[in-house]
Amino acid sequence: MAGESHAYFEGKIVPFSEAKVSVATHAFNYGTAVFGGIRGFWNEEAKRLFVFRPFDHYRRLLMSGRMMLMECKYDEESLTQLTLELLRMDNWQRDVYIRPMLYKASLGIGVRLHDIPDETCIYVLPFDGYLKHEEDMHVTISSWRRVDDNVIPARGKVSGAYANSALIKSDAVQGGFDEALVLDQNGHISEGSAMNVFIVRNGVLITPPVTDNILEGITRRSVIELAKNELGLQVVERSVDRTEVAISEEAFMTGTAVQIAAVTKVDYRPIGNGKMGPVTAQLRTMMNDITRGKNPKYERWNVAV
Repeated sequence: MAGESHAYFEGKIVPFSEAKVSVATHAFNYGTAVFGGIRGFWNEEAKRLFVFRPFDHYRRLLMSGRMMLMECKYDEESLTQLTLELLRMDNWQRDVYIRPMLYKASLGIGVRLHDIPDETCIYVLPFDGYLKHEEDMHVTISSWRRVDDNVIPARGKVSGAYANSALIKSDAVQGGFDEALVLDQNGHISEGSAMNVFIVRNGVLITPPVTDNILEGITRRSVIELAKNELGLQVVERSVDRTEVAISEEAFMTGTAVQIAAVTKVDYRPIGNGKMGPVTAQLRTMMNDITRGKNPKYERWNVAV
């Protein structure tokens, strides 16, 4: 890419510097926006950029919007095509992070969701990595609880809800940890600050269910399919007690930004032998190959730019 990049903003593609909202915008004042996170992975050998599961990401974005009484004139396919147009225009030849948003766009005071115009934007940023220690994360159990579905729905990506994630992440990092595990209102493991959680116990892959206040993750769904079909693992979606993490053989977190990150210590207890386990390592390798278009079996998950 040479020069300034572009963004899709309120009905047209504009230079990135022109994609601006007013300080009076409803979404800025009240957190009334929903967003997505989509990765584009550069394959240097093929000289191609591959976008990972954009249709699924946009389906979740639109679902999040429905929960916030938002109307969007685009469907999953048209949002995907807008994204491809942006990426081709700027000729990205590196890993990127794509951020689509739907937001309440009125200028004025008043807390509500109804009778407010909605707008759409999509922008792209260069992206090298999300965590420093993706193969050896030291996590803590957060003192903050995950927002409940009856408070702000965690299964959607509602911007206002990420104040919860920010509190969790900052307390963990400032306390000397890489990440945190968060409990739901019933005291079960929900997820990380912004990642889904998996553990391996007695050879079984276990992850909290979508009813335990987790984001319905696209990478989570992909990992479940790979674990079943490629590794032959039994995968169980059930509530997870906090002590189960400490006595598990392996633990890892998943998300669009990080993909798969190994957890090797929780508070001051090693997980397994204190190193990344074989299941985590195999899944990381598979996901890296798939997202960069190196595995024809899963080419349906990628859209080449």
